[in-house]
Amino acid sequence: MPEQSNDYRVVVFGAGGVGKSSLVLRFVKGTFRDTYIPTIEDTYRQVISCDKSVCTLQITDTTGSHQFPAMQRLSISKGHAFILVFSVTSKQSLEELGPIYKLIVQIKGSVEDIPVMLVGNKCDETQREVDTREAQAVAQEWKCAFMETSAKMNYNVKELFQELLTLETRRNMSLNIDGKRSGKQKRTDRVKGKYWILLMCLCDSLCLYEHDYIFGSG
Repeated sequence: MPEQSNDYRVVVFGAGGVGKSSLVLRFVKGTFRDTYIPTIEDTYRQVISCDKSVCTLQITDTTGSHQFPAMQRLSISKGHAFILVFSVTSKQSLEELGPIYKLIVQIKGSVEDIPVMLVGNKCDETQREVDTREAQAVAQEWKCAFMETSAKMNYNVKELFQELLTLETRRNMSLNIDGKRSGKQKRTDRVKGKYWILLMCLCDSLCLYEHDYIFGSG
């Protein structure tokens, strides 16, 4: 199990062309690209709230190729949570996740306390090869959560990452998109600001009173 640090490492696996990079880019940058560009390995970072503080959500977008098994094992050993992506238009892409899941279990020993999400991307497509119930059955067998997404339509993208963090039981985490603070935090800051101004005014008044007293003008 990786050590707990200020970084929370999420690893995204899936065959080439299922939309792993599209999901990550949609979440991190809010963009979508139609062209497919093969990924070797990219890492993205997003600030989130963690145990009443902040930490870095580090998302590793892995290669869809099987030519780099050492990189896969290293990513798994360092990962805190995992997203297994397939395309609902390709049953083969779901089947190819089987060995990846087994490798996660082999390296981690168990996935009972590790957040794992099975994700059926491209759910906006009409030509499906994987039925929702079929994917749900696989998720139940693997004892992991399941969600369908569409990076193209920005459907369930933010919800995917929030749900993944919710599955983490060892830390209390939630998304903090674009570094924006919550309304509660902003209100707290405003109250603090008002008290600070009041305190400064009181200090100024006391100093003025002391000056008048010393020089006999009071």
